[in-house]
Amino acid sequence: MTDPARPVAPTIAPTVAEAIRDAAQTLAATSDTARLDAEVLMAHALGATRSELLLRHMRENEPSGFAALVERRLGHEPVAYITGEAEFYGLALEVSPAVLIPRGDSETLIEAARVAFTGRSPARVLDLGTGSGALLIAALSLWGEAEGVGIDRSEQSLLVAARNAAAHTDNGVAFLQRDWTVPNWSDGLGRFDLILANPPYVEDDAALDASVRAFEPAGALFAGPDGLDDYRVLVPQLVGLLAPGGRALVEIGHTQAKAVIALGTEVGLSTQLHLDLASRARAIAFF
Repeated sequence: MTDPARPVAPTIAPTVAEAIRDAAQTLAATSDTARLDAEVLMAHALGATRSELLLRHMRENEPSGFAALVERRLGHEPVAYITGEAEFYGLALEVSPAVLIPRGDSETLIEAARVAFTGRSPARVLDLGTGSGALLIAALSLWGEAEGVGIDRSEQSLLVAARNAAAHTDNGVAFLQRDWTVPNWSDGLGRFDLILANPPYVEDDAALDASVRAFEPAGALFAGPDGLDDYRVLVPQLVGLLAPGGRALVEIGHTQAKAVIALGTEVGLSTQLHLDLASRARAIAFF
C-alpha cells in the first residue's frame, strides 16, 4: 500500500533512442531486421524521415503511438503495410494489403529494360498485374515521353497504382481492370514496345514467412502446385502484344528459368535470362 505521506516519483518517459533499443530487442524474436524495423516505425510515428530521426529526434520523448506500431510488427505484419509506404527504384510508393510489397529484386526488370532500350525509348509500356504500379512507374521515370498502361484484376490495386502514378509521373497512364485468364482480355490494348510482368509464381504449398503468407494478397502470390500456372496462360499471349522490335520482361522464381524459357520457345519467342544482384535467375526477356 502506498504511503500517502510519501511523494510519488514522476514517471520519466523513455527517449526515442531508448524506445528504439527496447523495440529492437522485442522484435528480434520475429524479425531479422529488428533494429531497422524499429527505426522505420519510429520515424513513421514521428512523421519524420529515418535520416531526420537519427539526426534530430533521438533525445526526444517516445511518441505515444509507437508502442502500438511495434505490437503490429510483433504480430508479423509487414512494416510497409504499417507505414503505408515502400521504396522501389528510388520512388516512395503507397502500398496497402491490396498489393504486393515491391521488392528490390524486381528492379532487375527495370535495369534490364534500361539496357535493352539504350539510345531509344519505348513508345508504349504495358505492366501486366500492375499491383502498386511499381514496375510501370519506374519505367516511366526513365522514359518521360512513353505512354503507360497497367492492368490488374483487382480494382483496389488499380486505385493504389493510380494514386502512385499521379504522385510520380506526368506521362499518359491508363489503368484497366483486366484478367489474363479470361478470354479476350487483351482486346483493344494494341501492341507495346516494352511489356513488364511480375505474375504470381509461388507454389501453393511453398514455405513462406508469416509476414508474407498471412498478410500479402494470395491472388498475387500463388500459381498452382508448381508455380507455373500463370506463365502457361500469359507467355503465349505475349506474341500478340509485342510490337515489332519489342521486348517483354517477366519476373520468375529462381528455380523456374528453364520451364518459363521453354514456354516462350514453344511459341517462337527468343529469350534472355537476367540475374538479380545475388546472381539468382530473376527475369526472362522475350522478344
